[in-house]
Amino acid sequence: MNINGLIEYPELLLLILAPIFYFFMMIEWYVVKKKSKIILNAQYHLPEVLCNFALAAMHQLADLLAGLLIVKLYFYFFDWRLFTFEMTWHYFFVLIVAQDFCYYWFHRASHRVRWLWAAHVAHHSSEIMNFSTAFRQSLLYPLTGMWVFWLPLVLIGFDPKWVILSVLLNLGLQFFVHTQMIRSLGWLEWIFNTPSHHRVHHGSNPQYIDKNYAGVLIIWDRLFGTFEPEKEPVCYGITQPVQSVNPLVVTFKEWLNMWREFGSQGLKMGQRLTVLYLPPKKHSIHRQQKQERDDRYIKEKVD
Repeated sequence: MNINGLIEYPELLLLILAPIFYFFMMIEWYVVKKKSKIILNAQYHLPEVLCNFALAAMHQLADLLAGLLIVKLYFYFFDWRLFTFEMTWHYFFVLIVAQDFCYYWFHRASHRVRWLWAAHVAHHSSEIMNFSTAFRQSLLYPLTGMWVFWLPLVLIGFDPKWVILSVLLNLGLQFFVHTQMIRSLGWLEWIFNTPSHHRVHHGSNPQYIDKNYAGVLIIWDRLFGTFEPEKEPVCYGITQPVQSVNPLVVTFKEWLNMWREFGSQGLKMGQRLTVLYLPPKKHSIHRQQKQERDDRYIKEKVD
């Protein structure tokens, strides 16, 4: 497919990149398996991988269906644009940076607003960190309003299909930060989101919770006070584990919890709304929980 075809159907980008993703997963699987010092929470476990693949397929299908409506909405608002940009490589670079800025705020909101967290938590619920974790996405992103965060780019004057392509390219690049095989990238750590930075983001260690929201550029975290370097080993997952590899449970458990709280007896409407929009409860993980996780990984490896 040439560039014109990709612009016409930007939603196909991740499908086109899929063989590259699978290639890197196979390399990582082989390296982890052959390492003399085994990284237990980087191992590929078949039930976990199948769950991640199922979540990715559900997410992709939801995006394709919702995208039909979202594109129409974008083009409706595009008629109200402030400027008109003829897309050149210069403007595409500006779009990529602007989109990454919008992604930072979407990602930050997804951790600080429970309505958004109910979808995003699926991505964080794994206690494993490897390339397959990047596939762990929610089909409910369109429902929560993810698309709203890129609407300003359309209103400024960027063609909606180029905006969607830039979003998907950003997400595709983020696949490569979901690994423990790369420890540091030197001076690039100052500018770009790297595996080290993103490992922190997936940590439930007290100092790692709600840090490093970057998509491609870590500069937004450094500018807005949400950056945290990787120091102690990361304990992956969430502080209230899902404890399931059923993709439906992973997708809907937090939604069910949220709606149960929303429907609790004796709450006034204002209190019910706070259940939806206040930050989710993320208690710092207890050391005993961390030890129990580590013991479980060791037992699985022995078995």
